Parts: sequence; C-alpha cells; structure tokens
Amino acid sequence: MFFRGKSPEGSVWRRFRSGLDGFTFVKEGDHYAAHVVANAERVVDLFHSLLEHLPPAVSVAVEDVRTGEKWEGRDIALPDVRDAVARMKVPLRTYGGVELTVFSPEDQLALNPHIELFVYARTDQWLYILQGKGLQEQRSLRTRSWKLRRDEFPAAPELSEALRVAIDRLGLARP
Repeated sequence: MFFRGKSPEGSVWRRFRSGLDGFTFVKEGDHYAAHVVANAERVVDLFHSLLEHLPPAVSVAVEDVRTGEKWEGRDIALPDVRDAVARMKVPLRTYGGVELTVFSPEDQLALNPHIELFVYARTDQWLYILQGKGLQEQRSLRTRSWKLRRDEFPAAPELSEALRVAIDRLGLARP
C-alpha cells in the first residue's frame, strides 16, 4: 500500500528525531545568531554539512574542556577542515567535551562541549540554510537538561586521539 500526500517523504532523521530539533534565530546588534538543538548525531552532522557554506579558507579554534588545552589556526583550507571534522564525528557526538569553532570574517559556526550548535553571521542567509536542512524555527528551545562542568566530563581516549590527529593535520598551534 502506498501513501501519497503533498509533503515529500521524510528522511530517517525525521522519523527518529527527539522532537527537539529546531533553532532560534535572532538579530543581535549588527549580527544574526542561531542556536540549534537536536540529538547529538544530528547536531554533529549539521555542523559538518554547514561548513560547506563557509569561504575556501577559514580560521579554526579548538578547546578540549577535559584538559583545558586550546589550539587555533588561520587561513586553513575548508576541505581540510571538513575532512578533519568528518573523521571526528563519531567520537564528538559520543563524548562531547570539545568546543570547535570554525569562522571567517562574515560567519562563525561553533559546536559547544554539550553538543549544541551556534551560528553567528552578518547576514540572515543562515535562516534559509537551516530551514533548508529541515529544521523548524522556534521562539525558544529547551536546551540540554544535562550540562556538565569542565571537571565532570568523563575520560574519552578515542576522542582525545581523534582530536590530536585533527590538530596535527590542520597544523593548529597553541595560542
């Protein structure tokens, strides 16, 4: 039996989402800010896919909240950054505890340690990009009910190794 309707067939993530998938979008002074909340897998996948909308060379800042170590780099090729994020997707969404920010003079994408996504930009283009990814704009969102302090994140050797490899590949240095 086939069901037909006006709406296109939903993807797997829509069928199994938590019900919290959405974003807020506000103008704050001279920039726009979006806060995306969804399950960990969806957020990390979105972070990776949204990177393709940044310019060919970007800056990267990383903080491992478990150790307090920070790294940064400027003018890094976007394909290299996307590759590094792709290789870290599974440990990132499994363990959290890493703040990963990729930015240009116009846009900034940030994945926080609690696996929430923030977008800051000078234009409202991200509203349409996020809607195109199947997210619903909402007035407010319930954020994660669990928020760990820096010292509460459990050890994550798999993530630490993936992070070390990414930092080496991207040539990031301590500030």
